[in-house]
Amino acid sequence: MTNYENKIIGFKTQPFYLKDEDIKWVIDTFNDMNIDEKIGQLFCLIAHPDEKYLNYLVQESKVGGVLVRPMFNHEIIGIVRFLQTNSKIPLLIAGNLEAGGDGVSLEGTNFGCPLAVAATDDVEMAYRLGVVCGREAKALGLNWAFAPVVDIDFNFRNPITNTRTFGSDPERVAEMGCAFIKAVQQQGLAATAKHFPGDGVDERDQHLVTSINTLSCEDWDATFGMVYKKCIQTGVMSIMVGHISLPAYSKVLNPDLKDEDILPASLSPEIVTGLLKEKLGFKGLVVTDASTMAGMMIPMGRERAVPQAIAAGCDMFLFAFNIEEDFKYMKQGLESGILTEERLNDAVLKILAFKAALGLHKNREWLIPDIKNVKKVVKCKEHLEWAKECADRSITLVKEEKGVLPISPEKIKNILLYSIDNDSNVLNFFNMEVKNQPKKPYERFKRMLEKEGFNVEVFEPRNTIEGENQSYEEFVNKYNLIIYLVNLATKSNQTVVRIEWAQPRGANVPVFINKIPTIFISLANPYHLLDVPRVKTYINAYGSSDIILEALLDKLMGRSEFKGKSPVDPFCGKWDARL
Repeated sequence: MTNYENKIIGFKTQPFYLKDEDIKWVIDTFNDMNIDEKIGQLFCLIAHPDEKYLNYLVQESKVGGVLVRPMFNHEIIGIVRFLQTNSKIPLLIAGNLEAGGDGVSLEGTNFGCPLAVAATDDVEMAYRLGVVCGREAKALGLNWAFAPVVDIDFNFRNPITNTRTFGSDPERVAEMGCAFIKAVQQQGLAATAKHFPGDGVDERDQHLVTSINTLSCEDWDATFGMVYKKCIQTGVMSIMVGHISLPAYSKVLNPDLKDEDILPASLSPEIVTGLLKEKLGFKGLVVTDASTMAGMMIPMGRERAVPQAIAAGCDMFLFAFNIEEDFKYMKQGLESGILTEERLNDAVLKILAFKAALGLHKNREWLIPDIKNVKKVVKCKEHLEWAKECADRSITLVKEEKGVLPISPEKIKNILLYSIDNDSNVLNFFNMEVKNQPKKPYERFKRMLEKEGFNVEVFEPRNTIEGENQSYEEFVNKYNLIIYLVNLATKSNQTVVRIEWAQPRGANVPVFINKIPTIFISLANPYHLLDVPRVKTYINAYGSSDIILEALLDKLMGRSEFKGKSPVDPFCGKWDARL
């Protein structure tokens, strides 16, 4: 028995629980691989529905896995069928399954973002989210969920965590994250807790800069460390490492480090090997976050960063800047000694063990999606009912002006609707059933209000000079109610999630709140009171699907109570936001 055979015996325990026949497959497969095949296994690349490209992935690159971006079911099925039929070693097929099956399928269920789930204050809802993600993805042939996000939303200015998290309470994040992990893995997928060592402290986005978790070792242990420890104890099979530095622990684990030598976790042996693998005892698969992010590319040249990620302790490398070039850099890193053969072999064995734990080696036929099962599972009645319940129980009335709610056409006839939208999540709600309907939330909501009998006018700014605005009194006498419907969602590669007011001179700023009853509704970012602190009625809805808009309307009209409990501080610590 070789040294590597001795090491793999450890995969009989958590989180892989391999049996003897699984271990035999891992060893036999490993012993049959050459260096190029081993290097190929390190990479998880993007999948496109292009047969020539897919053939390149399995025949030339021989990649270990792919990630599927949201697309239609028939496209996903075609990709999975081609890859799993034509690859020598079965592939890991991943999806960003954070808020439902729509994370991979344009026809999937949008259950609700993690912050909406947290607003229900019910751990069972987090479990259901995991079930929906797992069932729908499994039916489509996926086996790896890049979720849950277990970042803690400590900093309301962070533009990327926000509604992707279970809030700002570490205990709730741990509890709901672990419930999601259990549910997803019970459906046969591997869960991935992300983004180690923890986003949500810095106000910057690791897509654009190497961000920093500034907590002390003691504070990290009590928060992010506690969360990851519980995820590991729950049996999470993989952890995604972010391009986020953790200076306090880097310096404790390597006292000789200078500030300029502190690396993001994805490139740091102190954080990946020293903290995650040794101190926390994680024995599952470690994958980098997207390697094309600036957070990884800024600290060093790519020719070094590519092999350095694996040398630091990561087992898989996510995406490529240039596929052929990155493969070349990985091989050159092995030849130059940046990456040792022992570390390469350790990573490849871990990847094969991960695949064996998911049963990918047992029968290729069961890896191919069954179209009948897809139609039965994806966006099924039960999943939609759960999504409706999540919406009903999550929408949060943060503060209320007496006498404004509930609204009705008899009491309030003329509504002025202000829409502020960044169009960032149109695709989440573009599916085969509604593709001919208005996509923007305000268009759908306006139609819902009109169907109830309200007269609704959408605000359009006028290009006037000062002193020639519409008469204040005419404006006040014309409208019975103002509704702001704001859909500024978090997205990659942005620096803030703040309102940019219309020209001229902030034409749509809420200046009529003392004369016209005003309801401000945020469909995404829960922190807009920072910009509209004196609005007297404020609601967080955490999403803009039709299910959420319908539940929202029911609550505005008094047909349903507001039940949500805010999982973050929507007042952003500002005293005037509570007025």
